[in-house]
This record gives sequence, C-alpha cells and structure tokens, in this order.
Amino acid sequence: MINVIGLGYIGLPTALMMASHGVEVVGTDYNKDLVATLNAGHTTFKEDGLDELFQAALAAGIKFTTEYQRTDTYIVSVPTPYDKFSKKVDACYVVAAVKDVLKVCPKGATVVIESTVSPGTIDRYVRPEIEALGFKIGEDINLVHAPERIIPGNMVYELLHNNRTIGADSREIGEKIKEYYASFCQGEIVVTDIRTAEMTKVVENTFRAVNIAFANELSRICRHDNMDVYEIIKICNMHPRVNILQPGPGVGGHCISVDPWFLVGDYPSLAKVIDESMKTNDSQPTFVLNRIHEIMQEKGITDNRRVGLYGLTYKENVDDCRESPTLQLLEAQERHLARPLKCYDPFITRDIVANQYHDFDAFLDDIDLVVVMVKHDHIKQNWDKLKGKVILDCHNICPLEGTYHI
Repeated sequence: MINVIGLGYIGLPTALMMASHGVEVVGTDYNKDLVATLNAGHTTFKEDGLDELFQAALAAGIKFTTEYQRTDTYIVSVPTPYDKFSKKVDACYVVAAVKDVLKVCPKGATVVIESTVSPGTIDRYVRPEIEALGFKIGEDINLVHAPERIIPGNMVYELLHNNRTIGADSREIGEKIKEYYASFCQGEIVVTDIRTAEMTKVVENTFRAVNIAFANELSRICRHDNMDVYEIIKICNMHPRVNILQPGPGVGGHCISVDPWFLVGDYPSLAKVIDESMKTNDSQPTFVLNRIHEIMQEKGITDNRRVGLYGLTYKENVDDCRESPTLQLLEAQERHLARPLKCYDPFITRDIVANQYHDFDAFLDDIDLVVVMVKHDHIKQNWDKLKGKVILDCHNICPLEGTYHI
C-alpha cells in the first residue's frame, strides 16, 4: 500500500492515477476540510478528466484521511515555496512530512519525494533530519526523488504519457519504485541518482523560463521602437532552427515562476542568465500596467475604475491562480495606492480579490478598457461582446480591429 502525503494539484491526481491502475492507495492531508470534501465524493479543483479519474479511484478503493499510515511506501507531494529574499528553496513542508512519516513507518520503508526541490535539497535538509532522529538511511529508511512532470489543464493526459525520472540511492530501490509508476505511466521512466533527478526537474523549468523571458524582452524592445513583435517572431520562426515563444503578461504557476529561482539562490555568482530572465518575467506584469496607463492616456480614459482585467488564473482553462500575472499586476498597482482594477474570470467562483465580478456582462457594462490577461476559451467565444470596448490583448488572440497589444 502507498500512502500519498499531500492531496493538492500534484498529490491528488497521482494518488487517483495509481489507485485506478491497481495500486492500493491511501491519501493523507492535514487539511480536514479537503479530506472531508474528498470523502464526500467531490474533487477539490477542476481539471479535464479528473472527476472521471476520481470515480475510477473510488471504485478501486482509494481512501482519504488526515492520518499517516503504517506502510512500506510513501509519496510526499507537499508545497516547496522559496524565500523571496534569498531565492533559496524552503524545504520546511517536505522535512515536516518526512519526520511525520518516520513516526509511523516500519523498518525499511521507502519515502518518495515528488515535490520539486533544488539540487542538493535532500542532502542538505532531509538526510540530516532523518539521521538526527537515529535512523540509518539505506537500512531503516530509503529515500527516492521522483519529481512530478505535469501541468494544470492537461494533468490526466500528462500523467499517463510524460516521461518520468526516478532518483534513488540504490538501483534496487529505484527499480522497485519505478514499477509503481509503470503501473500507469506509458512514457519512458529513467532511474538515476537523487541529485541528478533534483537537477533535471529544475533545469527543465528553467529552460522554459529563460525562453519565455527572451520573448517578453523582445516585446519590450519592439514596443520601444513601435515594431510588431508578433510579425517579427512569425518571420523568425520560419528559420528551421529558430522557435521563439510568444510574449505574454507574465509567468505564473508553481513551476516556471518559482523553480528557476532555486538555482539563483544556490548559485548566485553563476546563474546570471537565469537571474536576469526571472527578473524580466517577474517585471512583465508591471510592463503591462504601464501599457494600460499609456492606452488610458491615448483614449482619454481618466478613471481607472473603468478598466477591467479579464482572467485571474495563471493560465487558460484552469482554476489555478498560484503566482498568476494578474495577481502580480494588482500587487504592483496596489503599491501606487490606486483603486484596484475590476476583475473577472469564468473559472473563479470564489472572491479572491477586490472588485471581482462573477457575471461577465455586468463586468463589461462597468468598464471601457478590457485587458485580456488570460486566453480562456470563454473569451474566444465572446469577442462580439467586446465590440465598442478598448481592448489590450496580452496574447495576440483578439480578432477585432483596433485592438492594442503589449
């Protein structure tokens, strides 16, 4: 039996996937309300295919509890934030989960850490805590790192099809854990050492962050000299060895906007390109805010209460707002003591910001300038409702004439 610790955006789908493919699973989370919701037969966030996967897992006998289980295998999938000053990973949740496992696990149990961590985190933070409690790693407890590799909006498909990496101290333990993931994963599963597994996950997200930063910086250069960045990228991408990404209003989520900072925090004198790239992405929402100000001046809009942000999530067609560019923009605006801009997102039903609307038509009635921050399918199906509005399109998706771009 596997005890999955942490039932958030990564832990829950992983637990459901394993259970629905024949693995006995108990999911554990300290959040009593979350566990109660799951035990009542409801998922805790929206995701294509998740409800069907949930029902399959329930039929297979998955259980949810706030208690850690006594078993031979644990998967730890808890948050790994970073210190915004030092940029170093904060491993407190991982360490706390592992220490709680040690209170109940039998001799020889294996702890699999799925949470994304910086290279060397397990050596620096997890091993010392285990040894300080009198456990001998490799005999009393085995450590494995199997970093998640899925994205909100396509979780179920990616869990099934993405390649995976298993980092372990011993090949034998690595191969044993590989069998659990092979119960559902149709991609290639590579077994390596723990530090390599830590590094590969962070490097994957850093590669994406650096390339996004290049596109965002290019948008600023082109805006400065009144050039069409989208036309330039389209032409450049006709070259067989060029593939420039599209600029946007910023970077959100708990991967690309966070993980690269781990390398900056650990290697501050070496990670110069990464550091500048992350600063570029982090300042993109402020660039959009300045663009809003320019358009307001050009169109004679003097009251920012007539400006609305469409989209609160960090990407399209999900209800995940972690580190979203819209929230970053609102935070930047708040520093100027201005009244918060109006907001609407069809995927967010709870109030998370001031001046948030839950009716699209009412939102549009109260604004003159709409800023498309997120390219939900919903907005693509409602361009007609935006006719007559001033539009700032941060993704180059609006077909209406006269649309402004970043």
